[in-house]
Amino acid sequence: MDKSTTGVLLVNLGTPDAPTPSAVRAFLKQFLSDPRVVDLPRWQWWPILNGIVLTFRPKKVAKAYQSVWQEQGSPLMVISLEQQKALEARLEQDMGIKVPVALGMTYGSPSLNDGLESLKAQGCDKVVVLPLFPQYSCSTTGAVFDGLAAEFAKMRTIPHTRLVRDYHDHPAYISALAGSIQSHWNRKGRGQKLLLSFHGVPKRFVDEGDIYQSQCLHTAELVAERLGLSQGQWMACFQSRFGKEEWLTPYTDETLEALPKQGVTSIDIITPAFSVDCLETLEEIAIEGKEEFIEAGGKGYQFIPCLNAEPDHIQMMSELIQAEMQSW
Repeated sequence: MDKSTTGVLLVNLGTPDAPTPSAVRAFLKQFLSDPRVVDLPRWQWWPILNGIVLTFRPKKVAKAYQSVWQEQGSPLMVISLEQQKALEARLEQDMGIKVPVALGMTYGSPSLNDGLESLKAQGCDKVVVLPLFPQYSCSTTGAVFDGLAAEFAKMRTIPHTRLVRDYHDHPAYISALAGSIQSHWNRKGRGQKLLLSFHGVPKRFVDEGDIYQSQCLHTAELVAERLGLSQGQWMACFQSRFGKEEWLTPYTDETLEALPKQGVTSIDIITPAFSVDCLETLEEIAIEGKEEFIEAGGKGYQFIPCLNAEPDHIQMMSELIQAEMQSW
């Protein structure tokens, strides 16, 4: 079949349109209204969301966004657009044909519908969907699937669609992560311990069948093995917990506070569950995490950026997409 009719929908979680309380409130309302993200009964969650969370949290979150916002916009959006452009060029170079790449976000703008409509306008009747969540979770990739299904429900004719569920152990992904860490060490030296901080999810999700935790730990083990690290030279932890429910442990913030007391006063930290630097990496880990570690007695704290639009990362995306296209 003519592969030139195939397009790629690159998906990430999304971002507010501006670092203001009103823009953050609109984004959080859509995000936290998704049952994939907060699966409490609506009668229980709605009063909390609308009466407390959306009243008090937007101002605090907006202030955090202001600390990392760039002249061109949200870091996540700026880098995602760089990824889109670089991937389209890489696919054309690798395959010798133009493969349109559109960007869509699970929440906010551009929406999944915007991305699908862009590909449709370019004549694509086949779509490879690449959610940039290396490890599968019901709250991320599962939400992308739900969002696509909702859009398809409005269409008379849906496109042939293939969705990359995860790539947590893909050799090119592991190689890119390990290469990024080694490059950082070569330039800035190496701390006593490497922390691989993954976004957390409620422990209950895993107890009910989500494979996220096992995939995170597998990623961490493969990276450590690739770097030749012994068990005591690295550890995996989980960040960004929300609410009072137990989330996956060990918690990153508690780990950062405890390590200096254990004699670990210099660390390197990377966030392998994030494909793009964003609020959770640039503010929570690079800024807040450093403050927590130093205040606890740490001396050296080095944040290793996400893979972003680095050539190894874009090449990995190209390999994933080409593998899916070969089945058509």
